[in-house]
Amino acid sequence: MAHLSKSRIVGLCVLLVAVIVLCGGIAWQATRPKPVQTVTVTGYLGGEKTGLFDDPQFRTLATDAGLDVSYRKAGSLDMMDADRSGMDYLFPSSRAAAEYGKAKGVDVSRQDIVFNSPIVVYTYRQVADGLCSTGLMSKDDSGVYRLDMAKVVEAMQQDRSWADVGWATGYGAFHIESTDPVKSNSGNEYAALLATVMNGGTPATVDSVNRDLPALQTIFRKSGWMETSSEDSFSQFLTLGVGSKPMMVGYESQILDLAATQPDTYAQVKNDLVIAYPTPTVWSTHVFIALDDKGGKLLDLMRSDNVRKLAWERHGFRSANYTGTDGISRFHVPGTIDQVQQVVELPPNDAMQTLINGLKNQ
Repeated sequence: MAHLSKSRIVGLCVLLVAVIVLCGGIAWQATRPKPVQTVTVTGYLGGEKTGLFDDPQFRTLATDAGLDVSYRKAGSLDMMDADRSGMDYLFPSSRAAAEYGKAKGVDVSRQDIVFNSPIVVYTYRQVADGLCSTGLMSKDDSGVYRLDMAKVVEAMQQDRSWADVGWATGYGAFHIESTDPVKSNSGNEYAALLATVMNGGTPATVDSVNRDLPALQTIFRKSGWMETSSEDSFSQFLTLGVGSKPMMVGYESQILDLAATQPDTYAQVKNDLVIAYPTPTVWSTHVFIALDDKGGKLLDLMRSDNVRKLAWERHGFRSANYTGTDGISRFHVPGTIDQVQQVVELPPNDAMQTLINGLKNQ
């Protein structure tokens, strides 16, 4: 057999390598995962959850699930009255909002509670110390502040001033700021809590709401103009300071989110800001409502362990998967507690509707 020339040997080697590369490329093309087709999903979102939806880690999880998620910020009750054309989901902050929507004709059949947050009250050190001196607030040995809601309601009904309740430099009547109770959930749940306290600690009924409605209307009139977004309200509280907003109703998650995602901002307010747990308080249940199949895909993502882990660790939203195993101490926020024990249930739906309509028509 004739000997191959050196040039022919080199040529054959090059050809063999080319064949191997070509075959390998064909095999890789046949076996590689097909790219996920991205679906755009949009809906109405409660303001306190915008930090989660804007989080790059959440965006990555959504992309991996084939979703491009967008939102319009809206109050939990407002979104139920808003134009839902082209919307795939609603993400309010309570079952009461979902029931309100159902009464308005919203299809809430595909829903699930994905997060929970206790309603809390934010204030400043000088206000908290003043209210502790008169018994409206207390501070235990671990540094946890609690707000006695029965005494709060009594002080409001008696039209006491800030000086009367212990904050000597406060101006005007004692009151606690909230979002608009007929548009936003935190204000709505605060109204429900007041109505329940006025009913002796038993969840308010239609009859008790009708009985106590004049007193409730008077309390909310003291606040004047109210925000419709819990996140906007919290931002204004931090920006305007103690002279403008001495106390405000919010979600526990808001301060935890601030500490985790904006540590420099939190460091500026940490020593003066106080979180107080009302006794009793109520749980805010963040209910995701899918309006169509695209919304259903996002609901599946919201139920996932990865999202719930992210929601807890970076944004302070509680869920059964993580709270209890990964304590609240991870946030290094003084005065927070793992177990919220003094809790009352929200009033039944008919009482909540009566409350909303009564405050709307004041």
